[in-house]
Amino acid sequence: MIAIIDYRAGNLTSVARALDNLKEPYRITADAKVLEEADRIIFPGVGAAGDAMANLKKNHLDRLIRRFVADGKPMLGICLGTQIIFEYSEENDTACLGIAPGAVKRFPEGLQDQGRPLKIPHMGWNAVAMQRAHPVFAGLPEGAEFYFVHSYYPAPSDHDWAVGWTDYGIRFCSAIARKNLVAVQFHPEKSGRPGLQLLANFCRWGGCDAE
Repeated sequence: MIAIIDYRAGNLTSVARALDNLKEPYRITADAKVLEEADRIIFPGVGAAGDAMANLKKNHLDRLIRRFVADGKPMLGICLGTQIIFEYSEENDTACLGIAPGAVKRFPEGLQDQGRPLKIPHMGWNAVAMQRAHPVFAGLPEGAEFYFVHSYYPAPSDHDWAVGWTDYGIRFCSAIARKNLVAVQFHPEKSGRPGLQLLANFCRWGGCDAE
């Protein structure tokens, strides 16, 4: 069973609809016992880092997530759920879970693409250039685009964690993977066929980079 973590960060229903489409069993829950018994976890979210971390700590889900990852069970982070696994976020000056090394930074002002001003938040479709192969990204067409909505981006201090990069005025890390953890800055549940392929891969993934 897949558990979708409910920590009042929004965007849970769109993930649930995608899993319904894939006919994968799941539960949306903040119940520690259900999360501990799950085969895998999806950690989605839309909102602010400070509020999200406060809700996680209030329900003791911060410790549970760290333990789940340490136990080797597959976990997928999405958008805010990706940012929170880092050590620190510039949003609300927030200390985060510290699972992934590095920080989450805000896009700088004055971003441009060939002289054209770019808006913040970064909102819309953009390509993800894969740095290396990974089972969760298997079968995706070259140049596949995914849907983004964010003003902050992951900046891993160890680039070996990065598997995907995206250009939006600057080149930023948009997908990370290490052992049983995969996390993406974009929204696979809102990204059509490529996004559903990614989610289907995650649902079948055993939790190792080489599987």
